[in-house]
Amino acid sequence: MGKIQLPAIIHVVAVLVSAIVITIPATVVVAVPLGRLVTPEFFNNIRNKAGSNCKGKHFYTRRAFLKAAKSYPRFGHLDSVEESKREIAAFFAHVSHETGGTYCDSSAVANPCAPGRQYYGRGPLQLSWNYNYGECGKANGFDGLRNPDIVARDPVVTWKSALWFWSTSVRPTERKGFGETIHKINGMECNHGNTDEVEDRVRYYREYCKQLGVSPGNNIRC
Repeated sequence: MGKIQLPAIIHVVAVLVSAIVITIPATVVVAVPLGRLVTPEFFNNIRNKAGSNCKGKHFYTRRAFLKAAKSYPRFGHLDSVEESKREIAAFFAHVSHETGGTYCDSSAVANPCAPGRQYYGRGPLQLSWNYNYGECGKANGFDGLRNPDIVARDPVVTWKSALWFWSTSVRPTERKGFGETIHKINGMECNHGNTDEVEDRVRYYREYCKQLGVSPGNNIRC
């Protein structure tokens, strides 16, 4: 067998390396850890909007939020840093706006209401209705139908409830603009249903986008 010349080997290696390099997608984005975007300063600025007499002010903690977010690893990790920041800003804009009744839909046969239990709004995005409590519980390992109060008692579960609702109901349309997220969370406010409520959400969204250093994008109202 003849000897293989060194220049030939180098040429073959160079071709293989080139082939590998060109197969790497151009859209790959290095994810920024969520904790570097939702900084203590950013989170505390949101929490401090609540008055000193607010009972839930110290219930919603950054540590619990970041722990809950581990169950939703796609949150804050979209195809670009800009899109990721907009998602975070949109999520917390709605959290800031939402405030806290039995919400029982008897037609939801897959998630029947448990006797004596109430399914009113709880958590950062005010999880409501038996069917949402049931499905959220299934996804996060708790009995949402028999123990809905856990959403108001456990600081990690409360954030999981908000991230579950966001991931399943809001995120699929989030790229259409902040206005579409308003429609998904409370569509009755849209189309001049309650302009003041919409503007309140938009105000928070603009503020958080500015803090994160990203433009609000288009279609921010509904």
